[in-house]
Amino acid sequence: MFNQKIVESLGKSSMIRAMFEAGAKLKAQYGDENVFDFSLGNPDIEPPAQVQESIRKYANSETPGLHHYMNNAGYQDVRAKVAEHLEKKSGIPLTHQNILMVCGAAAGMNVALKALLNPGEEVIVLSPFFVEYLSYIENADGKPVIVKTEKDTFQIDVEAVKDSITPKTKAIILNSPNNPTGVIYSKESLERMREAIREKEKEFGTNIFILSDEPYVSIVYDGIELPNMLTVFENCIVINSFSKSHALPGERIGYVAASSRIDDVETLMAAMITLNRTLGFVNAPALFQKVVAENLDVAVDTAFYQEKRDMLYNHITSVGFECVKPEGAFYLFMKSPVEDDVAFCETAQKYNLLIVPGSGFGCPGYVRIAYCYDTAMIKRSLPAFTNLAKEYGLI
Repeated sequence: MFNQKIVESLGKSSMIRAMFEAGAKLKAQYGDENVFDFSLGNPDIEPPAQVQESIRKYANSETPGLHHYMNNAGYQDVRAKVAEHLEKKSGIPLTHQNILMVCGAAAGMNVALKALLNPGEEVIVLSPFFVEYLSYIENADGKPVIVKTEKDTFQIDVEAVKDSITPKTKAIILNSPNNPTGVIYSKESLERMREAIREKEKEFGTNIFILSDEPYVSIVYDGIELPNMLTVFENCIVINSFSKSHALPGERIGYVAASSRIDDVETLMAAMITLNRTLGFVNAPALFQKVVAENLDVAVDTAFYQEKRDMLYNHITSVGFECVKPEGAFYLFMKSPVEDDVAFCETAQKYNLLIVPGSGFGCPGYVRIAYCYDTAMIKRSLPAFTNLAKEYGLI
């Protein structure tokens, strides 16, 4: 009666639905303050003061036409400012013609994939990964090819990527800092991957694009260098949103930037601009295009998240859990003490802890803990993690 493929996919989300239901039940029984919900990457922080001031300014503006339709690519002056901002950071020449304003990174990823892929062409996804990537690829009639990262470090396994490239490989999705691990892919591994891609492109006579998903690029810790993907890769398409950097997840505002080094980039941009309309996005929110254009050098205070990271990471490792220390984003990817990560998350609920199985990110045996929440809640949760560790004999 309905789209069978979509109906069948609903079963895959049952784990998340069950978590929401469990959380609601726990909160009703024990009270909100006694339930420790680390399930969603929904920032518990308000936008920076400068951003809020811009919102007030444009919300109260009487500028004629501010809320009208526009070019599907977005306001030209906004795109020019984004291009200038990215050129300064990457050293790659960019103009407004390389920029498409979109309804968040999710829209940008769908537009870019639909512009690139012919039916059956392959997109390499590094595991663990943001689960929606698989749906986005399938939306564009592509085929996801999952490649594991290096065990324990979650850095890129360059040889595994190289071995997975076929004549049908069209793109590779990179997400650094990574959701769910918080890992930043090293410059050395990225440069090695670039050389492997060049070799395979020459062998097969193809072009392979890098889709760099960058919502967490402003949240980096400990002075770690974040390699610039536009600088490293010639055929690079950057997809970014202001959801995390500016704490605006509900406003659905972001951009796609296609490198000027891409052959026939004009045709690629024309395709993406058309798709922004035909996929139903039409154009990015008008008011928030203006807001973010004024605040491209502004970001949330990283120290806000680093304090939470350190508190939680130091505690869970002190009671025996294993975890790679996040270098960016706001997630911990903790190793489950038992193979069945789903069962482990169910056990955690005994202590009112809501965490997400790593199976949902293509990496069984781990769990994701989002620490973008109230510091007081995190402090209250620490004894629960201790009791969970005791249950598994870690202390």
